[in-house]
Amino acid sequence: MLTSKLPNVGTTIFTRMSQLAAECGALNLSQGFPDFDGPAALREAVGRHVMAGHNQYCPMTGLPALREQVAAKVASFYGRTVSADTEVTITPGATEAIFCAVQALIRPGDEAIVLDPCYDSYEPSVELAGGRCVHVALSLPEFRIDWQRLADAITPRTRVIFLNSPHNPSGALIDREDLDRLAALIRDREIYVISDEVYEHLIYDGVQHASVLAHDELYPRAFVISSFGKTYHVTGWKTGYVVAPPALTAELRKIHQYVNFCGVTPLQYALADFMAAHPEHLRELPGFYQAKRDLFCDLLGGSRFQFRRAAGTYFQVVDYSAIRPDLDDVAMAEWLTREHGVAAIPVSVFYQQAPADMRLVRFCFAKKEETLRQAAEKLCAI
Repeated sequence: MLTSKLPNVGTTIFTRMSQLAAECGALNLSQGFPDFDGPAALREAVGRHVMAGHNQYCPMTGLPALREQVAAKVASFYGRTVSADTEVTITPGATEAIFCAVQALIRPGDEAIVLDPCYDSYEPSVELAGGRCVHVALSLPEFRIDWQRLADAITPRTRVIFLNSPHNPSGALIDREDLDRLAALIRDREIYVISDEVYEHLIYDGVQHASVLAHDELYPRAFVISSFGKTYHVTGWKTGYVVAPPALTAELRKIHQYVNFCGVTPLQYALADFMAAHPEHLRELPGFYQAKRDLFCDLLGGSRFQFRRAAGTYFQVVDYSAIRPDLDDVAMAEWLTREHGVAAIPVSVFYQQAPADMRLVRFCFAKKEETLRQAAEKLCAI
């Protein structure tokens, strides 16, 4: 019989909760996707390019025009000049980019440090490369890096440290001081950084994103990954990108060309057109999602849930201790879906070993106003 390479992996919680929401007719605030469409001009551009015949393979590295737009954005937002030819790669989704970055770096026996709670694709990617993940818990309730724990977790086998800011599921942010401390910690070691920055433009209250792209010491040893799907409200397009120095990019592309070879051609043409014609979209995005966060949180103010407003992402974590402390968060998410018609994601699934007393669930507020109002009404009635 076949021996599984991922014996501990089953159907993801995102799939399970979305399926349960559909079965129960619940409002789906679990899986992270908008219930509204991306910009009309962007969607119209896809049809235009399909009809123009842009339906064959594009270059393995991505459409040149789109790579140029990414390079221009990196210069504008983070002050770094990168080569569209040797430092930018377009991928069919950020998850594929993470997988390829891991395969390029991790060798059998290597260790990768992940900061719990963390996105669920990191560890399977490391295991498939023959490595193992070392889990370091973030400090609660702020979800900040515990620098002593992180330093203690580093061994001669440490090859990669994963960063994720803005952070899924908590919405917490890494700041410039954090990046400086990480740089000092790994300065004399052969340790690389995979920085998951897919929510880079979803940061609120006037705070600026502290990107590894803007850090002179970390960037030379980093893969920085982002997502057009998150930024342009088109998660189903599964289109992302990686920015990395030339030597690392070359290694990533060796893997990428045998995993997917290239992304979807007309989508890349449409994104390149839209980025060139509508640079204001990126500047307006924080305000757009902050309004949704504030609406949802204001409406939840009358509930028994406790929370700090998310600093980034389109997720709001809430504490339900005052409502059903007898339920763990998986049971709570199912109870909310079945009994109250609102689906959430339990935060414990992002941990290797979650605190036993954790009573947190995550809601997605990337929804229409009417959806948020309906959900909040149900939640406030509990």
